[in-house]
Amino acid sequence: MNANEKILKELANLYPDAKPALLYDSPYELLVAVVLSAQCTDERVNKVTRVLFQKYNTPQSMVTLSQEELEKYIFSCGFYRNKAAHILSASRDILDRFGGEVPATLEELKTLAGVGQKTANVVYSVAFGGDAIAVDTHVFRVSKRLGLASGKTPFHVEEELKAVVPQRDWSQAHHWLIWHGRRVCHSQKPACEICTLSAFCPYFSNQ
Repeated sequence: MNANEKILKELANLYPDAKPALLYDSPYELLVAVVLSAQCTDERVNKVTRVLFQKYNTPQSMVTLSQEELEKYIFSCGFYRNKAAHILSASRDILDRFGGEVPATLEELKTLAGVGQKTANVVYSVAFGGDAIAVDTHVFRVSKRLGLASGKTPFHVEEELKAVVPQRDWSQAHHWLIWHGRRVCHSQKPACEICTLSAFCPYFSNQ
């Protein structure tokens, strides 16, 4: 078993129940929540969507809002003007082009306004059970520290992870890395002294 395999095995042991922190009840709610989560905490997004989704949890209901009205709901998530525009535009796309249902393929998801690679990967894997690795800031940081990837962009890190992680584990590996980033491998001060991966970790050995 090589170092990468040992790392992935330990992550699986550490976080067997890893799952998204965003709260949602449908693919559409998940899509909106992921758009809102850009540069915002999941905790804050959940507070916002708890109110927003009481009335506006389908594309049909969402498009009854003006941009200014939606901005008031999502203001605390940051970048609220862009996010409101993207949510409303994507909602219209879903209604006009996909019969009111969130599309279930990566290619179609990425044609929606404001839906890039990361958002499409999350919705595809979490809502539809597809095999994908979404690279957010936690995945980007932790995978590079652990030596699972070395790319300078999320796209390159995603491709490297797909090469070293068995495809059956892609979606779970995304959650393992996020949880490890939140609980141990913090951005400013990683808790290397308690990390059970330190024996295999290039970041730790190079300190």
